[in-house]
Amino acid sequence: MYCVIMAGGSGTRFWPLSRNNNPKQLLNILGEKSMLQITIDRLLKLKQVEDIFIITRSDLSTQIKDNIKGVLPENIIIEPEAKNTAPCIALAALRIAAIDENATMGVFPADHLIIGHKEFEKAINSSIDIAKNNQGLVTLGMEPSFPSVAYGYIQHEGKSIKSHSNVFKVKAFAEKPHLGLAKRFIKSKDFLWNGGIFLWNVNVFMNALDKHMPELYDSINRIKKCLDKGDSFDEIWHNISPESIDYGLMEKTDNIYVVKSKFEWSDLGSWNVIHEISPKNKEGNTIIGDGMIVEGNNNFLQSKGQFIALLGVNDLVVVGTDDAILVVNKERVEEVKKIVEYLKDNRENLL
Repeated sequence: MYCVIMAGGSGTRFWPLSRNNNPKQLLNILGEKSMLQITIDRLLKLKQVEDIFIITRSDLSTQIKDNIKGVLPENIIIEPEAKNTAPCIALAALRIAAIDENATMGVFPADHLIIGHKEFEKAINSSIDIAKNNQGLVTLGMEPSFPSVAYGYIQHEGKSIKSHSNVFKVKAFAEKPHLGLAKRFIKSKDFLWNGGIFLWNVNVFMNALDKHMPELYDSINRIKKCLDKGDSFDEIWHNISPESIDYGLMEKTDNIYVVKSKFEWSDLGSWNVIHEISPKNKEGNTIIGDGMIVEGNNNFLQSKGQFIALLGVNDLVVVGTDDAILVVNKERVEEVKKIVEYLKDNRENLL
């Protein structure tokens, strides 16, 4: 398996700690290693891995080369600009096809938390087997532990396939639901969290791309000709329409399988998730860095560079850096992106 790690995101929901030149995937959110390095180390433990590639923005490539271990510098693929996941994955597939057009390709986000390596490896082994023997597109689905409104869902057929008790044909993909719908998903027993991890044979993926996203497929072929000549493909890339892999391809093709995975998983998508997995005191507060909370409950406080004190407040996320402090009610942490949008027009130096 050739692994591709998508590491070009901006991590806007983790502002002010996450910045343009130091986004979430490069932060040491869970310890002494960055999320990207943790992902690389996890993949290096898999016996099936032949090589690892990282696809990212050009402005992050030097930082990744200087700070990341376990991936060759020449295996860092540069996107001229962000175009969402479908073009990103297609460009990486083009690189792997140049090595072996029949290779198995795994696609992994750079910033997810996975606990339980044996179960992770079991799910990967099943995925590789299905990709090879069933010529299908495979995704990993995690058993929901609560009715999340922050995750997308995968609906599967109730009965597993004959060869694997943990593998099911996919019926539908569902976007992030409202709470009532999420509860119905959980109750039905045939919905899994969509973890954004994919495996397939490169030629199977390319054929599916040709059928369901022909404009992108054509652009990728033209990019191949540019690369063969040593020419820039920036103009072709600029004219590609941004599209997610779920909406552009996975929701349209028939031969899709989901592996029901039993490892603990989180996409670490917001400060609330960090609070959930962090140690708390008896009042439910988490304090990271230099700070204190008096007469308050269920708060998350992280301070880097200055002392922050909270008094008599509940259900807040407070994150401080040398030049900015975020204060937001926990119910609205998903809206931190609104602040980032405002700063783009007014205080770009804080991004």
